[in-house]
Amino acid sequence: MAGGRISRRLAGVLLLALAQATVGLVLGAAVTTPAAAQQFDDRFPFLFNRHNNNGSWFGFPDDRRQAPRAAPVVENTHAPAPTRKSDAEPLTSVVVLGDSMADWLAYGLEQAAADSPDIGILRRFRSYSGLIRIEVKNDPKGEYPDWPQAARDMLAADKANFVVMMIGLNDRRPIREKAPTKTSTQAAKKDEKKDGEKEKDDKDKERDSASNEAPAEAPSAPGEGEHISGGMITYEFRSDKWTELYIKRIDETIAALKSKNVPVFWVGLPPVRSPKISADLSYLNDLYRSRAEKAGITYIDTWDGFVDESGRFVMTGPDFEGQTRRLRSPDGVHFTEAGARKLAHYVEREIQRALMANATPVTLPATDEPAAAPQPAAPRPGAAIARPLAGPVMPLTTPAEANELAGGANAHQTATDAIASKVLVRGDPPRVPAGRADDFVWPRRPVAAPGIDPVVATTTVPMTPMQPYEPHQVASAAPSTAGPAAPAAPVRHTPVRQAAANPRPSASTYNNQQQQRRIQPQQQPFFFPFFGR
Repeated sequence: MAGGRISRRLAGVLLLALAQATVGLVLGAAVTTPAAAQQFDDRFPFLFNRHNNNGSWFGFPDDRRQAPRAAPVVENTHAPAPTRKSDAEPLTSVVVLGDSMADWLAYGLEQAAADSPDIGILRRFRSYSGLIRIEVKNDPKGEYPDWPQAARDMLAADKANFVVMMIGLNDRRPIREKAPTKTSTQAAKKDEKKDGEKEKDDKDKERDSASNEAPAEAPSAPGEGEHISGGMITYEFRSDKWTELYIKRIDETIAALKSKNVPVFWVGLPPVRSPKISADLSYLNDLYRSRAEKAGITYIDTWDGFVDESGRFVMTGPDFEGQTRRLRSPDGVHFTEAGARKLAHYVEREIQRALMANATPVTLPATDEPAAAPQPAAPRPGAAIARPLAGPVMPLTTPAEANELAGGANAHQTATDAIASKVLVRGDPPRVPAGRADDFVWPRRPVAAPGIDPVVATTTVPMTPMQPYEPHQVASAAPSTAGPAAPAAPVRHTPVRQAAANPRPSASTYNNQQQQRRIQPQQQPFFFPFFGR
């Protein structure tokens, strides 16, 4: 009996110790699970993390978990749709033609002219087109037009005050034309002959008869960068012949744009993320610039606005206001809203210059001018007159004539002060008061009493009449005249009374006015000052 009790007590103690050990292991596992998870997976590879097996245990897939969705593809080729401003026809219309770059340019111009109802932006673009036309079997929407003819048709149907062209992104491709044959080459040579060259005609006939023995339709040998296949000859991009044909297409397009007889602007292409494509676009820009200058239209260079200090392409940079913004879309070719606005700023600036050059003067209503102050009677020749306390006021803020060239003859002859003409023009030495710093008479003369020195008190030179400081103000009283002043009765002046007649603003009032002028913002709307907000 005693042995059985002891065994039962030992079993109870063992069970209690086992239970305590189990609880301790569970708590320790709960605390150390995050740190020991990696070791647990290494020891038991068949129990790796659920996240590594799409939420499954033991490597079996979990059908209840959905596969991750692919990121949506963002369309960057097309700019946002234009916002309708008004049904009324705008006073000034800007027609923008070209490819997808022109679409973003027109969008930026719309943002610039959002507060100007008199400005209308017309989008006439074909996103995937170029000056090199792609021959397609079915093109009902006209996405691949022949731009010289298409531009004429678009401009004939629209009212255009300015024409803007931006194209070339899709022109980095070969040009294909029908391969010329020997027969056509001979016919072209015959057309170029002159009537007076009989001997040359005979030689050409002999050469033609000899060549007739060869097949009539044999194509001519291709040159460098040319390939002939299926009766078509292909000129590779940047080859000499390709450049010649592409320049011809540029000239034809410019001629079509100028048919409207309005200012034409050809906008150069900006760089893109691909260095190779950027080099190709730079080559096309050189062609656009040269042909635009020859045709007499304005070429607008936008390259420097989308590169850094080293000339490398940037996705983020300063916008047209100087704030750092993202300028290019994720494809590295097109633009964001800030980038389109910066692109449009280049064109907006040139349009403003054209408006300033063609501005017509506006007739303002006439205002009643104040009556002129009565002029004093002219003194006798050679008589001494009283010298005024101060000379005529000459405002320093008066703007100069903007329509006169430097050094040219001024049609408006202004009155010249007699003393200034005597000293500066004729070179006569001026008379100075006795004892002044510039009195070089020897021996030195003492300073004369006030009103005694004849140089200071009187003069015999005709004085320039006093003029008011502001144009709309009139002098309250004409300058008084006096007879010859005698030494015994000097002419005395009262500067305090004259200052009281025309009080001047205090220093604090003047400073407040100047500060208000500095802090007042100046806003100029689009195409300022011709069209208001």
